[in-house]
Amino acid sequence: MITPSHTAVGGDAAGVTTNGGTQRVTSAKIIVAGGFGVGKTTFVGAISEITPLRTEEIMTAPSAAVDDTDLVPRKTTTTVAMDFGRITIDSTLILYLFGTPGQDRFWFMWDELFRGAIGAVVLADTRRLADSFGPIDFADNRSVPYAVALNTFDGAPAYDLDEVRQALCIPEHVPLLTCDARDRQQVRHTLIALVEHVLDQRRPAPAFPSPATKRGEP
Repeated sequence: MITPSHTAVGGDAAGVTTNGGTQRVTSAKIIVAGGFGVGKTTFVGAISEITPLRTEEIMTAPSAAVDDTDLVPRKTTTTVAMDFGRITIDSTLILYLFGTPGQDRFWFMWDELFRGAIGAVVLADTRRLADSFGPIDFADNRSVPYAVALNTFDGAPAYDLDEVRQALCIPEHVPLLTCDARDRQQVRHTLIALVEHVLDQRRPAPAFPSPATKRGEP
């Protein structure tokens, strides 16, 4: 459960009048990133309380030469711009979700999508872990806090999370968890884990007393 004030998350805030007075509502932008066919559109659609905006197009024969669908043979459409959804976490926090396109040729759009985001969920497929290095590096290079979620595809190998953390060089403080992108509650849990991580990153470091103070000196 998120216990600190949501205003520490950042984003836009506005007052809403209720029977109990005025509540401060914060809205924040979250990126859902990952490689091609990793489940970003499904993730956003599973949790969005509004009809999600999707920019999917039918995959054509020419795209087969550059988009590897061997591990996702049932994929017939692809995101060419972004996915967009919204979820109210509680009465004081609204998250706006922006899903990125997965193909390398659309990466020129990522800078614009990441602008103003407080954090990112990087979806990973254990059958194609190497596809996660790019999105993780992208978030790292822009100092955007992120969480890594392993999408539990049917038939995908299940690895120990510590093995995955080591393979992807994910720092210990970064959340790493499993998530079925089709399951609303698991998606919600992933988003809350990210927000809590963002709050942890923004808390000021504890102030330690100086050596003189420890010895009782003035």
